[in-house]
Amino acid sequence: MKWTSDTRGKVGGGVIIALLGAGIPALMGAALHTDVGEPYRETRLYFGTERTDGGGPVVEREFMRFLDQEITPAFPEGLTLHDGYGQWRGENGKIVRETSYEVVLLYPEKDADDHSGRIERIRDAYESRYQQDSVGRSDDKVEAQF
Repeated sequence: MKWTSDTRGKVGGGVIIALLGAGIPALMGAALHTDVGEPYRETRLYFGTERTDGGGPVVEREFMRFLDQEITPAFPEGLTLHDGYGQWRGENGKIVRETSYEVVLLYPEKDADDHSGRIERIRDAYESRYQQDSVGRSDDKVEAQF
């Protein structure tokens, strides 16, 4: 058996190793560096439609009026509205299923305290006006660019 050495293979392999060695950290850095904009807060509000007093559900016309009168003036910069179908367990243990609405708000993180007050006023107004136990709220810190 005769062993031979091919320097081209060694050089070519060395080049590939060098390129991979340089490229992997760059790719990892790009994957870990996910900044796409400025720090923002994303708040999602979940509005149910079944009234606690047993009256009929909040219909679309009523919700759209609430959106126009309460939410839009508080967030004229914009929002996103999703139709939904939610369910939850009531105090009596029964599952309540209802049409629902999800409102998504994005605003600069630096304005979070001011916007939080506006959001709480919206929640209180909806709960009071439409006999709701609560309006769900979730908040996340995100990066956004417009």
